[in-house]
Amino acid sequence: MKFSQIHHMPYTGINEAGLGWPISNRRFDAKTAIDLFRTYIDVKVFAEACGFDEIGSNEHHMSPFGMMPNPNLIGAALIERTSTARIFQCGNLVPLINPLRIAEEYAMLDVMSGGRLTAGLMRGIPHEYVAYNIAPDESWGRMREAVELILRAWTEPEPFGWEGEYYQFRAVSIWPRPVQKPHPPLAMSGGSPSSARFAAEFKAIMGILRVTDLGQAKELIRIYTEQARADGWEPGPDRFMVGVPTAVAETFGEAKQVLHQGTQYFFDVLQGGINRAQQLVVRNTRYNSGDRNVRPLDRDQQMKLASVEERIERGQVLCGTPDMVVDQIRRMYAELGHGHMNLIIKIGNMPDDFVHRSMRLIGEGVLPRVRSLGTEASERAA
Repeated sequence: MKFSQIHHMPYTGINEAGLGWPISNRRFDAKTAIDLFRTYIDVKVFAEACGFDEIGSNEHHMSPFGMMPNPNLIGAALIERTSTARIFQCGNLVPLINPLRIAEEYAMLDVMSGGRLTAGLMRGIPHEYVAYNIAPDESWGRMREAVELILRAWTEPEPFGWEGEYYQFRAVSIWPRPVQKPHPPLAMSGGSPSSARFAAEFKAIMGILRVTDLGQAKELIRIYTEQARADGWEPGPDRFMVGVPTAVAETFGEAKQVLHQGTQYFFDVLQGGINRAQQLVVRNTRYNSGDRNVRPLDRDQQMKLASVEERIERGQVLCGTPDMVVDQIRRMYAELGHGHMNLIIKIGNMPDDFVHRSMRLIGEGVLPRVRSLGTEASERAA
């Protein structure tokens, strides 16, 4: 079992709930943001010392939800302060950006890190298309064509031209090329049936980045596996990543209280306006065309109202003492058989000193006891 740490780098200098989208940046305070950036990058770097295998950064726009409109800048900063942890970009929003720019920047990160890049190629959530004025109806077409172009740019040793539906380039020959061959490992979201099938087509690590319940996660893994077998290959546990908000403390009471408070801030302040923008996009476009089983837009509200104990039972969060979290991870693995976990270690306005302490407890009392899960299963099968 491998573990990633991800931190969305939220701006927590506002406390007004129910704000629209985009949230006015007149609320932005430079001193607060400088302090947050320094703290957040230190926390990401600390993940390596705690034993995490990967450090994650992602992309969002026009919201205090996350201050990383370009996560590759954060990835470059992490490379200079780490030596062993993989740089997990989860990732660039492919349909919104020039795909050659993604290919070039990811190649740079792979070279700078000595081959430590995990290349996340994400479609993005609905409101991002409004932010960058890209038609949501085109999201899947742009995604497929861009991924194919990026892979060819990484692997084709001679200049080539590209005449697609969405992208046209007379000559392509990127410098540098990635260090990893044939290219860095891919990671893609698998939050819907269409996403799961798409990830399998490209043999990407599929991230179920927000678990609704273990049944939903198991079904998405089944869909991915079915597509992979139809394409003639068999996916192993290393192709499945489960993402969960995580709070670890010396007592369950403290972990529960901090997670609950951070969750309320996340849904009320950081996520509220985004949800309304997403509803408008999904209801008025074909963004989710072809998916009948996508996560309902009101599910976030249901998650907010659920108790921490209920969310633990559903596999939505990891919360408690190190012993409790070990048991929770073992239970999830028994149900899903996944080989990666992506731990979201700051939820909402969770205090940063708690985040640091929680990571230390994970490194000392959780990771050493669950790394062998996949190995144990292989030895029993043999």
